[in-house]
Amino acid sequence: MKVYDKSVLKVNASTVDGKVVLDTEGPLSPVAKPIIKRINNIFQEEKPISSDEKNIIFSTWVPPMPSEAFNRMISSQVASILKKRIPDQFSIGITGKCPYDCIHCGADGIAADPELSFDEINSTIEQALDLGSYYISFDGGETMLRKDLAEMVARVDKERAIATCFTSGFALNEERARKLKEAGLFAVHMSLDSPDEKEHDRVRGREGAFRNTVNGAKFAMDAGILADLFVVMSPHNIDDLEGFYQFAWDMGMPEMSIYEIVAVGRWLEHEDEVISDKDVKRLGDFQKKINKKPEGPRVTALPYFMGPDQFGCFAGRRWMHTTAGGDVLPCAYTPLSFGNVREEKLSTIWERMGRHEAYKCSAEYCMMRNPEFRKKYIHTIPDGEQLPYRSDLLMKL
Repeated sequence: MKVYDKSVLKVNASTVDGKVVLDTEGPLSPVAKPIIKRINNIFQEEKPISSDEKNIIFSTWVPPMPSEAFNRMISSQVASILKKRIPDQFSIGITGKCPYDCIHCGADGIAADPELSFDEINSTIEQALDLGSYYISFDGGETMLRKDLAEMVARVDKERAIATCFTSGFALNEERARKLKEAGLFAVHMSLDSPDEKEHDRVRGREGAFRNTVNGAKFAMDAGILADLFVVMSPHNIDDLEGFYQFAWDMGMPEMSIYEIVAVGRWLEHEDEVISDKDVKRLGDFQKKINKKPEGPRVTALPYFMGPDQFGCFAGRRWMHTTAGGDVLPCAYTPLSFGNVREEKLSTIWERMGRHEAYKCSAEYCMMRNPEFRKKYIHTIPDGEQLPYRSDLLMKL
C-alpha cells in the first residue's frame, strides 16, 4: 500500500504478522530512512487499531493510512530531521466553562474572557494547518458546552488533518455524537480519573461524572467515532493501570491513552505529587506488554512516547496550544503565553516561540516536570498574576 507518494520520496506500507512496516524509495529516501526506521521500531512494538488491505488506522493520534493527512505527518517527520519546526499537533481551547470541579484541573485560572468566537477559532485552525499541523484537537473546559462544536469540526480541512476533541462525556448524547460524526470527527479522547465510579466522581467533584463518561463513549462508538480512554496518571492512580485497561476493554474502546499529571492549575503546588522517571518506565513497559497481545485496546503511554527513549517533549517544538482566550502556549500545560491570535498571526507567534531559549533546543522529557525549567520559568511568575503569563515579561524580571 502506497501511503506517501511524492516525486522525491515514496513510502509504502505493508503488514507483517499484524505489524505495520514502512519502506521508502526515491531521491530523498536516504534522508528519510532514519525517521522511517524509528517509526518502524515503534510499529514493531505496537498493534494498530485496525488494518486491512486498503486502510490502516494505527491510533487515535495518527491520521489513517493512506490519506493526505498521513502524507503531511510523514513530511513533518522528514522536516524534523532537517531541523525545521512544524507544530504537528495543534490543540485549541474553545471554552473555559466546565460542569465539573476537578481537583487536578490544569486549566484552572487560565484567562478565557472573552472566549474566542466561532470565526476566530476557525481562522486560528486554518493558520495552524498552513504551518503544517495534521492533528487538530478541540479542548476545554468541557468542549460539549460549545453548541457550535460540530460546525467547527466540519470546517477543519480533512484533506490536511484529522479532527479530535477532549471531553468528559458530559452532554455527549446520541444526537450530538451523530452530528459530530457527520462533521468528520475522527476521535474523542474520553477522560477518566478512576475505574471506580465513586472515586472518579469524587475527583471530578460531581455525582454522575462516571456515567457521563460511560454513556458518552457508547454514543460516540455507536456513531462510528473512535473513542479513546484518556487517563491522566498520577501517583494516586498509577496502581489502577490494569483496572483502567479493563474498563476500556469492557467498553469496547479501541485505545487507552495515558498522560501524566502536571503541576499546574489546581495542581500547581503539588510538584511532589507527579509521576517519576521510574513511573514513566513502568508506563512504557505496560504499553509494550499490552500491545504485544492481538486482542483488546491498544495502549499509548504518552510520557514514554514523549520521553528520552522516543521523541522527547513536544511542547513548543511539535505541539502548540491556543487557550479559549486566544493566548498561544507551547502546550496546554505550560502557563506561558508567546502572543495572542487576536493580535498577531499564528506563524509570527510560532516563530517567536522557537527563538526562546527554552524551546530552541530539544528536551528529553516533559519540561513541566523538569525542576530547572520550573525554577526558571514557573517559580518566577509573580504571585497573583493572571495566567497565562507573558513570556516576554518573564525574561525582563
